[in-house]
Amino acid sequence: MIDWNVAASTAIRWVKPGPQVTIGEARRVVAELREQAAAVAEPVRSLTGMSGDGDGKVAVVDRPGWITANIAGFQVVLDPLVEHIHEIGAAPPPGSVLNAVGSRVTGMQAGLILAYLASRVLGQYELFLPPDPDRPGADAPAGRLTLVAPNIVMVERELAVDPGDFRRWVCLHEETHRAQFTSVAWLRPYVQRQMTEFLLASEIDPASMLNRIRAAADAVSGAVRGGDGESLIEAMQTPRQREILDRLTSVMTLVEGHGDYVMDAVGPSVVPSVEQIRAKFNARRSSGNRGEQAIRRILGIDLKLRQYRQGSAFVRAVVEEAGMESFNRVWTSPDTLPSKAEFADPVRWLERMDGRAQAAS
Repeated sequence: MIDWNVAASTAIRWVKPGPQVTIGEARRVVAELREQAAAVAEPVRSLTGMSGDGDGKVAVVDRPGWITANIAGFQVVLDPLVEHIHEIGAAPPPGSVLNAVGSRVTGMQAGLILAYLASRVLGQYELFLPPDPDRPGADAPAGRLTLVAPNIVMVERELAVDPGDFRRWVCLHEETHRAQFTSVAWLRPYVQRQMTEFLLASEIDPASMLNRIRAAADAVSGAVRGGDGESLIEAMQTPRQREILDRLTSVMTLVEGHGDYVMDAVGPSVVPSVEQIRAKFNARRSSGNRGEQAIRRILGIDLKLRQYRQGSAFVRAVVEEAGMESFNRVWTSPDTLPSKAEFADPVRWLERMDGRAQAAS
């Protein structure tokens, strides 16, 4: 399917170099990011009421390191689809020209996308890690907080903000994700199950694939023209995948919106210049030349940013109306996730939760 060696080599070859720093400065940045990640754990727990049970591991990486880590995660996620394709006999024979050429082409495509993203991502909580080779037979690690040091330095310089505050602010977002996925037992398996179902819902017959390729071409053309149509991912979906993606979008809008809310809600005692950072960061998100804007539309990045803003607004509205304890009912089960309509009207979600409480009493 995808030649991941080609993907890695392509991404590392095409990724832009990071900002110029001395060896000493690089070491100081890495050390400070580790310290900040540890320091924000308590403020996150205090604000959210989520204790979490993670091991506190933090990986501070450069851009090639981020690429390598994500390729390993993609392989874990895509394993079910690869197995399914082989089970139904839809994979080209091993060693065939079609298999070799096709996997290299998709590897190059994946590598170019990873090269673009590797210069933009500040940090992430890696949900899907491969098994530890030193512990054969053991379950895969639950997750890992990863920070991309050169990107953090690049953005703090571009924004001309206090480096310590900015690094702490970024760590708050990612530490919130660690708290979410280690405190809510159903959350990680739910996301993994939806992703697996999404992949297995692919239609791999030639006619369906041709129709989706045509739709993808239209999406790319529209994005380049500056339109506001579908992203490439949306255009390539089957009807069944659209249904599954709605559920995935709901949970990711919640977790990312919750992360954004925590970043800003911890207050000046933790990040004194938080308001200045947020204002400048939001302005940077919406900037970029025409080519950059087209890439964001093609990959669906602008759509996701709008969804995450809606998620943050939802969290803020519920907390202001009913308090953090009432908001935390959202983590009860997949059934308590907000619907699209409830994200737009948080009062409807509160009313539904109140109705569930009354029915249970």
